[in-house]
Amino acid sequence: MLAAERGASANTLAAYRRDLDLFAAFLATRERGVEAAGTTDLRGFLAAEHKAGRSPRTAARRLSVLRQFHRFLFREGLREDDPATVIESPRQGRSLPKVLSEAEVERLLALAQAAEGPEGLRLAALVELLYATGLRVSELVGLPLAAVARDPRVLVVRGKGDKERMVPLSEAARQALRDYLAARRGFVPGRGESKWLFPSRGQSGHLTRRRMGQLLKRLALDAGLAPEKVSPHVLRHAFASHLLDHGADLRSVQQMLGHADISTTQIYTHVLNERLKSLVRDHHPLAGAGTAGNPGAGRG
Repeated sequence: MLAAERGASANTLAAYRRDLDLFAAFLATRERGVEAAGTTDLRGFLAAEHKAGRSPRTAARRLSVLRQFHRFLFREGLREDDPATVIESPRQGRSLPKVLSEAEVERLLALAQAAEGPEGLRLAALVELLYATGLRVSELVGLPLAAVARDPRVLVVRGKGDKERMVPLSEAARQALRDYLAARRGFVPGRGESKWLFPSRGQSGHLTRRRMGQLLKRLALDAGLAPEKVSPHVLRHAFASHLLDHGADLRSVQQMLGHADISTTQIYTHVLNERLKSLVRDHHPLAGAGTAGNPGAGRG
């Protein structure tokens, strides 16, 4: 159902499968099958996850999977009830996404552009595209060559739910892409052809998410940045946050990110608000310790 009706990606399907496998393993200790699980079993599973140190966010995601699974069983007539309807979601704080500063991104881009040879051209194209478009890493590495064949000013992306969107490309990204395309043939296995923009010799036929993450970690080290601070998703966050910093409207950013719900995009307004608060706290003349107890000091 998830694959055929909702167009869920392979990564989403794998994540659902892992969560349901964990649930099935838990039920096996109670000598109960998944289709016979009751509300007590679901609560027991979530309690075991909490005891194992799982974060509220992870628990909420697994509960969401269980809700959708049991709703499916009920609607298909495979169960006469839905044991997940009465279970409340765990409370979770709203964590703000990690974001690189514009100066830090510039350091990454400069180093990528300075890398030599075909590998360097590919790295520059990957990093420029990530920052210029805010693509998910799976969208980036899985781009077909046809995505850049229609119009060099835009990138055609097929994202979650098999929905297609067009994202404008900056001149820097277009140039990096042109330079890479001249060397792309060297990455195609053997003497064959490849439909992928970033082909490789791996099983998928294209660059993997893991390899992309490794390339960025190495680039971060060379740039003097903490490797754990840099990832493809962090560059996606930087893309959105920096656009809003420079006055882009939320709806446009939503469309470029491929968010189905604008509430998902609104998290970046919180990032902007936190940055503004820090700016006032660190640089406003009335923010010093000497005026902390006298809010009116210095006012005319």
